[in-house]
Amino acid sequence: MRDHQRRRAARRGPGALPRRRGRGRGPGGLRRRGARQVTEPARVPVLNIANVLTMSRLVLVPVFLYLLFAEDGRQFWWRLGAFGVFAVASVTDHVDGNLARKLGLITDFGKIADPIADKALTGAALVGLSLLGELPWWVTVVIAVRELGVTLLRFWVIRHGVIPASRGGKAKTLVQIVAIGLYLLPLPAYLEPLAQVTMGAAVVLTVVTGVDYVIRAVRLRARGKRAVAGA
Repeated sequence: MRDHQRRRAARRGPGALPRRRGRGRGPGGLRRRGARQVTEPARVPVLNIANVLTMSRLVLVPVFLYLLFAEDGRQFWWRLGAFGVFAVASVTDHVDGNLARKLGLITDFGKIADPIADKALTGAALVGLSLLGELPWWVTVVIAVRELGVTLLRFWVIRHGVIPASRGGKAKTLVQIVAIGLYLLPLPAYLEPLAQVTMGAAVVLTVVTGVDYVIRAVRLRARGKRAVAGA
């Protein structure tokens, strides 16, 4: 065996480096599978810009409520401040999701905290407006029941898969934000019907998308059960 190794070294010529043992290992000792290196995926830190924005939205909720109820919610500048905080918090909802997807910052913490922050902001605004007597309680209850029901449905079907957000759901969220924003603004009397019509559209989209989510959840769960039974 040693004679064979000396003959191979002689063919490679003087000064040739000895070959290292350990097949299937590339530079740095990384294992190779075929022609490709197999590396461990990098762990995404929980403390990243996307999650910081999500948490800032939660922090802004009590600030928003303070501004909304200051001076019994009737003073122009306080209401304008409440609208500003709500608008900034709503923008962070769009920004943190985009950053998480583009920069690969999606974490389990973010998946849980993001919808909680969204519902906390929207729920605080709706309840606050109802407490001030500016929004009928039935509107707040309908939207709150829908959001809570969808959250429970997510847990109900989570072992079978995830239902992606539909265009209707995205439209519902946008119209809700616009409607709440209009109610928060100290609008002149002749523009109040605009806020009412927009909120009406938000309620309709809330109910319709809620029913659609129930149907898709039931179908997903049924498919999951059939797959398990046929395995």
